[in-house]
Amino acid sequence: MPYVLAIDAGTTSCRTLLFDEKLQVAGLAQEEFRQYFPQPGWVEHDAEEIFETQYRTLLKVLDKTSVPLEEIVAAGITNQRETVVIWNRHSGKPIYPAIVWQDKRTESACKHLRQEHPGIRQKTGLVVDAYFSATKINWILEHVPGARDAADSGDLLCGTIDTWLIWKLTAGAVHATDHSNASRTMLYDLQATGWDPELLGLFGIPAAMMPEIRDSDGFFGNIVLGENKIPIRGVAGDQQAALYGQGCHSAGQAKNTYGTGCFLLLHIGEQAHITDNGLLTTVAWKLDGTISYALEGSVFQAGSVIQWLRDGLGLLESAEESAKMAAALSDNGGVYLVPAFTGLGAPYWDPDARGMICGLTRGTDRRHVVRAALESIAYQSADILRTMEAAAGIPLSELRTDGGATGNNWLMQFQSDIIQKPVLIAGIQESTALGAAMLATRHDNAFQQTRSAHQRVCKPVMSASDSTSLYAGWLAAVKRASS
Repeated sequence: MPYVLAIDAGTTSCRTLLFDEKLQVAGLAQEEFRQYFPQPGWVEHDAEEIFETQYRTLLKVLDKTSVPLEEIVAAGITNQRETVVIWNRHSGKPIYPAIVWQDKRTESACKHLRQEHPGIRQKTGLVVDAYFSATKINWILEHVPGARDAADSGDLLCGTIDTWLIWKLTAGAVHATDHSNASRTMLYDLQATGWDPELLGLFGIPAAMMPEIRDSDGFFGNIVLGENKIPIRGVAGDQQAALYGQGCHSAGQAKNTYGTGCFLLLHIGEQAHITDNGLLTTVAWKLDGTISYALEGSVFQAGSVIQWLRDGLGLLESAEESAKMAAALSDNGGVYLVPAFTGLGAPYWDPDARGMICGLTRGTDRRHVVRAALESIAYQSADILRTMEAAAGIPLSELRTDGGATGNNWLMQFQSDIIQKPVLIAGIQESTALGAAMLATRHDNAFQQTRSAHQRVCKPVMSASDSTSLYAGWLAAVKRASS
């Protein structure tokens, strides 16, 4: 029986999953790695530790399943995006810790760039922000002694985590990335579909440092395991991999991943549509030489809001309680919670907004606050979906979902009611890894690519007028939080 490996390098942990020919999980191993916060706003990882952790999970899943290596016909890689590593091409050693996508050390540089180089957004589809890779690479070259000279001499390589893992797993034979990851660097021209010489020059990054960009279902070399080799045949950034794993392969299909935050992606087809309404335009994937694009919006606070209720306010003993507490009420009592703890993300992009609870009366109790927190996750997702529909001119017929919060039946039903569309809940929560596995086996007829990915469906039961009224209350609350 053929199997495929999915190497899933996340922000706080590494996982390796083994899928069988029906793309069912046959084995999984996961291990966390350390997070480093050397200064306020700085977030770093040890790139060597990431590789070692990822490699251990790979060996563990092979050991747990006892599948013969010759039966593993391919591997796919998916990864935390935007995080960058720079290493010496000769020694293979990183010259500085990996700077994580969450890192804010280059925010002042980005503020200057937004003012002086407004064309970056039109070329890359991205808001100029410290979130993306370009300013991180520039920072390392400017602040690590000898880095600039080494880069100019051709001694340094750089890449996002997928590139680093590919290079390590292939014993330095391949220095490559895919189009989905490349499009998150702020160095990639969406129209030319490659590294942009002007942007590389602007950020002082020699082109020789950059990885080759290959199709998302291309060949990325072989994982060397002693006498055995496993071909890497699929690579995509985590959110694009989840979009693929959710079966959103055509324009007009969207998915939402509910985690600490929410990541919503809408497949918009083969034309890059740049918007000015707070959404990002990104490459979804490039398959068989054809690029597909997506609009993306991020909710900063989703599952973290429920964690705050539990750990910060003590209103819950467990996240699972929230559904029962919300269901115990007939309505929200006019209470709204805007979780702008670090500002508001898409489509507002208001870093100065702050969290608030409004509509409190003497009849309010902790259940209303908990319900308002759950509702806020659905409202924020609705904000992005409505903006996406307007920007793309594509009416959505449904929303596909994955992530931990999809286990909250009350939230999923409320999400369906607020957007007045069916919400499809994934039958496998490993949509990101599944997407990597599907990409890696696209051209292998032994694998079942058309498996059903949905466990259940929530359809709207609330009237359209009640939904509109509730959503209007949310918009009024957001306006207060932003004023």
